[in-house]
Amino acid sequence: MTIHKEGYQILFWTVLILLAVNILSTSYLFNGNETAITLVLAASLVLFLLILQFFRKPRRSTPLNDQHVISPCDGTVVVIEEVNEPEYFKEPRRQVSIFMSPLNVHINFHPVTGTVQYVKYYPGKYLVAWHPKSSTENERTSVVIRAKNGAEILLRQIAGALARRIVWYAKEGQQVQQGHELGFIKFGSRVDLFLPLDADVKVKIGEKTKGGVTVIADI
Repeated sequence: MTIHKEGYQILFWTVLILLAVNILSTSYLFNGNETAITLVLAASLVLFLLILQFFRKPRRSTPLNDQHVISPCDGTVVVIEEVNEPEYFKEPRRQVSIFMSPLNVHINFHPVTGTVQYVKYYPGKYLVAWHPKSSTENERTSVVIRAKNGAEILLRQIAGALARRIVWYAKEGQQVQQGHELGFIKFGSRVDLFLPLDADVKVKIGEKTKGGVTVIADI
């Protein structure tokens, strides 16, 4: 277990701010009040540990399989349905959505091995991740990968009420490998997959997923 590179700057500033708060509480705000000073210190430690665990980077081993679409993130399956995907495919697709709680690992992984066909970032709102319109109105990034068998998978990173930055590493024309890092959602919150209609979905609503490991579907 290590710390993800996206957390370095936030953790650095968190330490500086918490250190300043504790110096002020000890020297000025609560000078001589040991109970208040202890409470501030305890709250600071809890806050730091919460942020630290958010940026944890576990070691994962992905069993490569060109027929599998593996989970792009840790979380809970909240949507499995047929929808009309209007951005790229402009036709019906099978949507599988995974909600990421603040306690989940927030690294995103490539679901298949293939070639990146399309990357598009959209600024937007910060509706709660389970809101029906979050997929089309929130800040989001769409990435389409063409798998080795020709099937195209659209992955959409979606910010939520707490998320304020989406990070993605994919570029159009890039060759990517299943299970490698696609990006990161800082303090956020949902990933949508749009699969071919004939994809054999292997997960169910409410099922917990492990990014880079759980098989979402066969294509």
